[in-house]
Amino acid sequence: MHCVQETLETAEFGLRMVRSGNPTLRKTGMRNLIVFGRAVTNTLQQLRSVAPDFESWYQPWVERMRADPIMSYFYKLRSEILKEGKMKTGVSVHIEHLDMGALMALVPKPPGAKSFFIGDQLGGSGWEVAMPNGGTQKFYVQFPQGIPGIQITVNLHLADSPPAIRNIPIQKLCEHYYSQLATLCQEARQRFNGS
Repeated sequence: MHCVQETLETAEFGLRMVRSGNPTLRKTGMRNLIVFGRAVTNTLQQLRSVAPDFESWYQPWVERMRADPIMSYFYKLRSEILKEGKMKTGVSVHIEHLDMGALMALVPKPPGAKSFFIGDQLGGSGWEVAMPNGGTQKFYVQFPQGIPGIQITVNLHLADSPPAIRNIPIQKLCEHYYSQLATLCQEARQRFNGS
């Protein structure tokens, strides 16, 4: 069970990257969560050889994961990530209210900032900054929450996912996926800890 726990902790690290709010870490974190999340179930299945009642306990979990649209899609997506490097995402931006003056007063403007963007391909927002070589670099910022005059929501979604989950932000998908894996592992520890 120790290997299962370590693998779950690695998957959780991916979830922490998704939760971080850093757009450059979000997709990497999701990839890690999906790949190591599947490794959790693979590692757990090693109990088949030492726990005689493993199959009768695990089979209902397999059925539950197949019936869950998020768990099922992440299982498929893991193969696409490993075999093709593929994970298409999309971004949605919802602006309820935006007072640009209030936003600019709260969001740090780095030296050389040329323009401000909201909701790029990574789901991030921030400044385009002129670099000494003539190019530009993105400087990401997080929108402060609960500020009068600013109500902006930027979400990253899985573009190729089934319609039932396509518009759910990746953080919510990842939270659900990890929660299911953690529950699975907790039950396995309680049942097979001596195995």
